[in-house]
Amino acid sequence: MAAPVCHVSAVKHITRRFLSCSVALQKTGLKKSKGNQSSNNWLQRQLNDPYVKSAQTEHFRCRSAFKLLEINDRFKIIRPGDTVIDCGAAPGSWSQVAARAINKKDGNKKDGMKGSQTRQNDRDGMVIGVDLQEVEPIEGVLMFSGHDFTLPDTQHKILNTLDNMYANVVLSDMAPSASGNKAFDHERISKLCLSVLKFSSQVLANDGHVVCKLWDGSERKDLLKVMERMFRTVKVIKPDASRSDSAEIFLLGMEFYLRK
Repeated sequence: MAAPVCHVSAVKHITRRFLSCSVALQKTGLKKSKGNQSSNNWLQRQLNDPYVKSAQTEHFRCRSAFKLLEINDRFKIIRPGDTVIDCGAAPGSWSQVAARAINKKDGNKKDGMKGSQTRQNDRDGMVIGVDLQEVEPIEGVLMFSGHDFTLPDTQHKILNTLDNMYANVVLSDMAPSASGNKAFDHERISKLCLSVLKFSSQVLANDGHVVCKLWDGSERKDLLKVMERMFRTVKVIKPDASRSDSAEIFLLGMEFYLRK
């Protein structure tokens, strides 16, 4: 249920490791198998991926940060002072984006929880992350590592942390481990989306927003119908940072108005 695999150490040293792998392959002089060729293609794509390089430069843990950055640039869903819940947060890039966004002041401040121009009761913003995996600490983020978001106990912990406050934004870059069966995987990620929407109906403030990742398929229409009953505006987004050969899309619900 974690975000797409993109380990923190890999982001930090990705170019060095990939170059080392390429050099090693050249030195062996061995004939490449189909498996080796596939691995080489993936390595080469990573090396040439501008978002991977930008993630290193801007100190994001994963290229997926730029998907949320694009969505937020277009729709302004995260503002200074907001409370944001990041479901399936590992390795932490979306939480990083949220932590910077809630604490920006005049476009200069990137990190930390102090001095933000607040939106809700003149208080500082807050980012709560949750994931089954262990997530290295992120400045300005309260992380529930090793927690299954779908379990009631985990959701109760988040509610207790909110302390009778509502969240402004719920994010989900969650996805199950791919089995190779597209229909089965689509059904599983659709259930994750539904769990996020159900949770959102409890925690979102009026006019709050949700972003939820989905692998496109037959359940898309039903999910959109659910969202249309909850939000004034619903959109399907394919960010530029999302690879064209990927089935992933993002469902955006804006201006929550129905609490169940």
